[in-house]
Amino acid sequence: MKRILLVEDDPFLVDIYTTKLKEAGFFVEVATDGEVGLEKIKKGNFDLIVLDIVLPHIDGWQILREIEKDENLQGLKIFIFSNLGQKEEVEKGLNMKGVVRYFIKAHFTPREIVEEIKKAL
Repeated sequence: MKRILLVEDDPFLVDIYTTKLKEAGFFVEVATDGEVGLEKIKKGNFDLIVLDIVLPHIDGWQILREIEKDENLQGLKIFIFSNLGQKEEVEKGLNMKGVVRYFIKAHFTPREIVEEIKKAL
């Protein structure tokens, strides 16, 4: 079973995406702030990280920088899942190590995101 870490602070989105991903046959863990997310990334053995950028304590950009510095985390697949949709932010995200896709939350349904995760794994 593929393991996914969802790093998201919106309880509504956590509920929807956890349900949809589990229904699709994935094991899902959740972190609702950046600090916990980074700890879980370093400890866990995840196949994919779904990462929000605007998070409490440590933002997604800092998590991505930490992943880039840690040799043990190279090869990790990351989907950025954010409301930040400006061209510069999307390009910045896609240029970071491990980032496979950048999704602007408002542009995708949960079903579409799950389908993209299936394709990536």
